[in-house]
Amino acid sequence: MDLEALLNYPGALPAMSRTVADLMSEMNKDDPSPKRVAELVGQDPSLTTRVLRLSNSSFFRASRKIGSAQEAVAMLGMTHVRSLVMAAALGSSFKNVPGVNLPQFWRYSLRVADISKSLAGLLRQQESNAYTAGLIHAIGDLVMHIAMPDEIAPLDMGTPPLDLQRAQAERNRFDYTYAEVGAGMVERWNFPPAIVSALKHQTAPFDGDVYDPLAGILHLASWRARAEEIQLDDGGLAATFPDMVGLTLGLDLGSVLGKDPAEWEFTDALSAFLD
Repeated sequence: MDLEALLNYPGALPAMSRTVADLMSEMNKDDPSPKRVAELVGQDPSLTTRVLRLSNSSFFRASRKIGSAQEAVAMLGMTHVRSLVMAAALGSSFKNVPGVNLPQFWRYSLRVADISKSLAGLLRQQESNAYTAGLIHAIGDLVMHIAMPDEIAPLDMGTPPLDLQRAQAERNRFDYTYAEVGAGMVERWNFPPAIVSALKHQTAPFDGDVYDPLAGILHLASWRARAEEIQLDDGGLAATFPDMVGLTLGLDLGSVLGKDPAEWEFTDALSAFLD
């Protein structure tokens, strides 16, 4: 199946609810309105419940119980609300995907989100875009498994979805990868151009005329998270580190292997909303 046919395959691209679409549109503005965001959250009972659960979780250590969407949005802030909205939307959209271990996939995606945000901070890039891009960077693989399970199954046998060589294997087989599929999907969801571009170029962020630092961040973050999933030792990490991408961004192996413990705690709190 070619890329255009895949993106137009009925049922492969989940529809975003009107409330979530309106929320993403508001939060993608340069100066989003907390009042408007709270109003939109309040229109969706399930989302309201999730926002209140997160705002009352141990991660935020609220001095009193948060009881309304407006209070929750004020406490969480736009970055955390945006992440929660995306997690809720993705968790409800992709319930059963043939050939994919979803708990592992979401664990991996949340790791990439955290690492991306951490690296963006080091590089003085927009951290909220990096986190969102990291969370959704591999959803193209879910779409591919839904739309063409018989074609993707043999690839999974030889090169599993989280293998370090997965993108190259997909390109060799289909002439495109999960990166282009994901970019096409989020473009139809009206995501910011910076995130669309980062997803599209994440497998080759600085090739030819392309120079996309956010895509480079995704490249390094996904490498680290995949390396963790397959449990590479120190020698394996050094041998597989994408040194040219790191050099272009000014990041060495040690920088990419660093982490922010506080963000891991937020990931633990957020992971429940992908179930």
